[in-house]
Amino acid sequence: MTMRFFGDTALLTGRTMRHITRSLDTILTVAIMPIALMLLFVYVFGGAIRTGSHHYVNYLLPGILLITIGMGISYTSLRLLTDMQSGIFERFQSMPIARSSVLWAHVLTSVVSNLISLALVVLVALLMGFRSGAGASAWLAIAGILVVFTLALTWLAVIAGLTAKTPDGAGAFAYPIIFLPFISSAFVPTHTMPAPVRAFANNQPVTSIVNTIRDLFAQQPVHTEIWTALAWSLGILIVAYALAMATYHRRVA
Repeated sequence: MTMRFFGDTALLTGRTMRHITRSLDTILTVAIMPIALMLLFVYVFGGAIRTGSHHYVNYLLPGILLITIGMGISYTSLRLLTDMQSGIFERFQSMPIARSSVLWAHVLTSVVSNLISLALVVLVALLMGFRSGAGASAWLAIAGILVVFTLALTWLAVIAGLTAKTPDGAGAFAYPIIFLPFISSAFVPTHTMPAPVRAFANNQPVTSIVNTIRDLFAQQPVHTEIWTALAWSLGILIVAYALAMATYHRRVA
């Protein structure tokens, strides 16, 4: 049964990945807005923002990476909604395949496409002057955090894709997620914010994730913040996965 699940998931992931490779503009579109924001904040606002970092792009990049993921997962919900409305799910139900492999194919495709978009953003940041002395272990830790965060948000996107009635509704759920980094330590230190805003910023998932990635890039001790970041990501992942699977079984029953 396990081998059947992995085989079906691999086969269906290949199908969804072919859709991505035939429309690479999707990946480019996901990366364009974060890159535009990075250019805007570094070259227009960066001179007026005091973060304690010599190069503002070094401070800014972790938050831009999370915005990239937030924008990328909206396409996951759109692809899922398209499959639901096209009747392909009904065809899959008539075939001897593991039911959950259909959703996992979309999730794995989301992870791969988001990693490509993230790589494009990092490449542009390097051209803008981003530098990090982080070693291989730190880069692997950063990649791991980003993958777990992508998985967590992608399963939220699955819920939206399964329950939305229109493409606009499927994509709109990502807007609050994209907005969260703006009320965090992604662009400015939280101590510069008014008390109520600072309280929210310090106690939402993006701040701990951004601070952890920033410290890893800067070769600084991460202390307990990495566990807070992982707890947020894993907590969202577990809850979103359970709700997505329950919604899926209810829809296809």
